[in-house]
Amino acid sequence: MATNRTFTMIKPDAVEKGHIGGILNMIAEGGFKIVSLKLTQLTIADAQAFYAVHAARPFFGELVEFMTRGPIVAAILEKDNAVEDFRNLIGATNPADAAEGTIRKKYATSIGENAVHGSDSDENAAIEGAFHFAGREQF
Repeated sequence: MATNRTFTMIKPDAVEKGHIGGILNMIAEGGFKIVSLKLTQLTIADAQAFYAVHAARPFFGELVEFMTRGPIVAAILEKDNAVEDFRNLIGATNPADAAEGTIRKKYATSIGENAVHGSDSDENAAIEGAFHFAGREQF
């Protein structure tokens, strides 16, 4: 049976507030298998490279500063239809617009501090997963 992978990060705001366990529990309850997982911290260069698509946007500097202010949890998740299902689980970028029962509704506080990242396509999931995990770290 074909499976699908997506990438997520639990962002510094959620890590600082002690929400790692709660978020990982919601991921597991959502039917996702964790195939790679680590606590790490992005350097400025890492954050600039990871978010390069947003480099011309006015919020880029704030985004880099936010994503480097503390540790993150990076993970590769596996499930059929992983990207779309995970996007549904995390909810809208703005937690005020996120549906009840989503990660962002429960744990995010603002558009900027929205607790988690989720890949927006299969292609980006593969790129983002490879950015954070060597092949030998993906199971």
